[in-house]
Amino acid sequence: MNEINLFPLFLSFRVAFTSTLISFVIGLPIAYFLCKGRGKIVDFIDTLTALPIVLPPTVLGYYLLVLLGRQSPIGSFFEEVFGTMIVFTTTGAIIAATVVSIPYLIKSSKTAFLEINEDYLHAARLLGRSEFNVFITIVIPIAWRGIAAGITLSFVRALGDFGTTLMVSGSIPNRTMTMPIAIYDALQSGNNLLANLLVIIMTSIAIIILFIVNILERKMKKG
Repeated sequence: MNEINLFPLFLSFRVAFTSTLISFVIGLPIAYFLCKGRGKIVDFIDTLTALPIVLPPTVLGYYLLVLLGRQSPIGSFFEEVFGTMIVFTTTGAIIAATVVSIPYLIKSSKTAFLEINEDYLHAARLLGRSEFNVFITIVIPIAWRGIAAGITLSFVRALGDFGTTLMVSGSIPNRTMTMPIAIYDALQSGNNLLANLLVIIMTSIAIIILFIVNILERKMKKG
């Protein structure tokens, strides 16, 4: 009987949780900026944030390898300071997952921000509140359903990424092998038991998260 190694499951959740947290911290301000900004520069930034959705994973992975590889300034600096590489590590997997998943959080949050009644924001500013205070106390509470939908979509996208993560972090057993990569590896090696288990787990998670997103979107429309 083939041994079932659940390391890819735990690694995938670790990568997905970490990348989703990073996407939230970075993506939310970007979404608000894109919502409020005007002009060609804003349109260009908006286009760039959506690029990972339409680019093939191999192309996106290639760009990240060029940007973060050992010969790049970033990769060389990271290796000199921390004594380790970015590529072919868990750090590389997290970066790859963040890049492919952050557009979903930005798009969903931006849509939620656009639906906020501007009168609420103007009233808060007239009362002397700072933009940061308005964002924290008014914008986020009103748009939380859209933000939550973006977070869940970002999480499930990070959890299921294959191509970009494979190119950046590789498929090193018990080090960088996430669930999608493990499924492919299990099929190649004939370990159907592990492949079936991971497929069922990922499918169940996807169904649950999409169900949550649908509920949140329905509440947004009613609200």
